[in-house]
Amino acid sequence: MAERLQKGEKILRGIAVSDGVCRGKILVLHRARHIIARREISAGEVAGETGRFEKSLVQTRQQILEVQRKVVENLGAKEADIFEAHLLMLEDHALVGEVIRLIKEEKVNAEYAFHTVAERYAEALLAANDEYLRERATDMRDLTSRVLDNLLEVKDAFDLHHIAEPCILISHDLSPSATAQLNKKFVLGFTTDIGGKTSHTAIMARSLGIPAVVGLQTASQELDSGDYALLDGYNGAIVVNPTDQTLFEYGQLLRRKASLEEKLHEIQQQPAVTLDGKAIHLSANIEDAADIESVLAHGAEGVGLFRTEYLFINRDRLPTEEEQYQAYRKAATALKPQPVIIRTLDLGGDKFASHLQLAPEVNPFLGWRAIRFCLAQPELFRAQLRAILRASAEGNVKMMYPMISGLDELKQANAIVEKCKAELRAENVPFDDKIEIGVMIEIPSAALIADALAAQSKFFSIGSNDLIQYTLAADRTNEKVSHLYEPTHPAIIRLIKLTVDAAHRHGIKANVCGEIAGDPVLAPLLIGLGVDELSTAPTVVAQVKYMIRRLKLTEARELANFALQCESPSEIYVRCQTFAREAAPSLFENKT
Repeated sequence: MAERLQKGEKILRGIAVSDGVCRGKILVLHRARHIIARREISAGEVAGETGRFEKSLVQTRQQILEVQRKVVENLGAKEADIFEAHLLMLEDHALVGEVIRLIKEEKVNAEYAFHTVAERYAEALLAANDEYLRERATDMRDLTSRVLDNLLEVKDAFDLHHIAEPCILISHDLSPSATAQLNKKFVLGFTTDIGGKTSHTAIMARSLGIPAVVGLQTASQELDSGDYALLDGYNGAIVVNPTDQTLFEYGQLLRRKASLEEKLHEIQQQPAVTLDGKAIHLSANIEDAADIESVLAHGAEGVGLFRTEYLFINRDRLPTEEEQYQAYRKAATALKPQPVIIRTLDLGGDKFASHLQLAPEVNPFLGWRAIRFCLAQPELFRAQLRAILRASAEGNVKMMYPMISGLDELKQANAIVEKCKAELRAENVPFDDKIEIGVMIEIPSAALIADALAAQSKFFSIGSNDLIQYTLAADRTNEKVSHLYEPTHPAIIRLIKLTVDAAHRHGIKANVCGEIAGDPVLAPLLIGLGVDELSTAPTVVAQVKYMIRRLKLTEARELANFALQCESPSEIYVRCQTFAREAAPSLFENKT
């Protein structure tokens, strides 16, 4: 569709985070910025300022608990868990202690001290390479605003209760707590200038079931309240003053989308089998046991990646063996007899737990992380391994090690597992003595010695996100080099093929659990390369299954052979796009 079909129509594009299309008048929200002035205080005022600060924390906690209670009532407990991160930040001893230290030592007012420390925390999160952690900066600033409101005695700084007629909200930002309280009767959808797909604001929008677009940059400055607009949550756009032609095209889009959703629902519980009979195991990636409901709802065959590090972050102490066991057991029993593959701790690099107080590294992605960290912290590793082993008695549990770079690391990890097994036998604690242990292939060195690793593994899981970044030396979150992050680069295709062939020579399976596994355009290429299992976000399982059920293995192999002989990443991707569109055109008809 043309960017501007006639004078008056204007299109702004951002990031689609919650599906749907809505039409209505725009309401632009502007939140007054806090004016934080540094004020010197006397020694006699220190106790009063620390008291004000502590009182504001108590008030903020009560407010968050009230928001959480309302979310439980309206959306459910899983959605309300988002605010646990806010509560943990509020109780972070390091943060609170630093604020009080600043008040006492520099003799400054409480709001200045808190704003200074909180902003430092937010900036540290924003500097992380992991999108999940960068989005937690939004949570930090949401919390900061609440505390400052209470310190400055600002009431209803961003009050949405006055909205009394249907509208599309436009704002520079919308905090998770504000989003959670939106009234669907009046808020048809919303856009923000900033934000990303993994932000809690985006998650709340999806839970509410309202269209949302983020990352529009200047929409709150360019648009005016009262303008009529159409919000496209599928393609990430807002169309101001849409023409009749635009409205017609979006009507067609909604009909196509409804038809596709019906088709996806029909195949939800059907197997992922190609037209010529090749079965592909299609599982889901999860971050905690609460995601199991989504796994079951979207027709995944178990869990191909349980990211255990999220049990360790956003908390003020390490999880105990028992806490970990309960989380793993819950997933295993809920999905039995389907497999649950648990990845051992992948802390470090872009994921960290503040309570561990890890020393900063110049290049954390090439440093002390994942299996390296676990081998150097045997007690921490042992507690996790024991928890996984105990859970294996309750279902079809498997485990895999992240960031294996050589055979020695695999042998060392397996030796610790054997010690844990011996301990559990001595304690008469049941576990699956034949639990399958696999290796994640996400470093080029691992792919290049895949034969040696396969001889001592039960399966491979290709972590394509890191494999691409490490192979191409390109951080996909760095805008200066993100264009070099190419999943269809010939080097990546050949490393995947090398890994798959080594696995099959040794009679084990090779899976892919990175983002490319959930891309319907790239899934046929992976299948053609011989991949046995794809593990994706639960929400895209049905789309990938739809693609699999409409392709032939013979044709997918032809696609893979072309890719293995081609030297151009763009040519490979275009061929994949053409193949996918011809095999399952309905998946690509959500564009206007």
